[in-house]
Amino acid sequence: MSDIKAQTQPDSSSHENPQLVTPSLWQLMIAFLKIGVTSFGGASRPMMHRESVEANKWLSDRDFIAGFALAQVLPGANPVNLALYVGLRARGVPGAAIAVLGMVLPAFCVILLMGYAYRELIVYPATHFVLAGVAGAGVAATIATGVKMATKLDRNWMTLIIALAVFFAVGVLHISMTPVVIIAIPASLAAAWFTDKDLRHG
Repeated sequence: MSDIKAQTQPDSSSHENPQLVTPSLWQLMIAFLKIGVTSFGGASRPMMHRESVEANKWLSDRDFIAGFALAQVLPGANPVNLALYVGLRARGVPGAAIAVLGMVLPAFCVILLMGYAYRELIVYPATHFVLAGVAGAGVAATIATGVKMATKLDRNWMTLIIALAVFFAVGVLHISMTPVVIIAIPASLAAAWFTDKDLRHG
């Protein structure tokens, strides 16, 4: 009965965007169990985007991008941070707890099984080829998600400069993420303030 009420009574985010749908806790659990079981490497992020934005309309693209950015800069595992954010936006604190549980529980079991299998099969060359393929799929999924979300960002020269600066600092110069984040966050806030008239005028 509570699940039916949850589906018919949207939260505050649904009021902001009437097209969004408020999921039941059961729907959140099933979705994140599926993500936790089937996603490898960076593939969890595109699957979360597909489930929460494209397939079920729990979040808008803008909300997901904001959560994706927060998950990157906060301590902890990025996929778990993002699951917590999605659950929190969709159904509050209970949703956050359900999303994290659904994300972590299958991964924990799969890691145990794969660790045992790896120990037994490490002597075979085919094992390394399989793992290389899984890693490649994870990288490709991460790149695809990044490109997809980049096309939905607000296009202005300040955003482009900050993105290129972070890419150059981390990807080319191999500077630690901590000082980059410390500099990039206030720079991004300042850029948003000066380029967004709505922010400046309240």
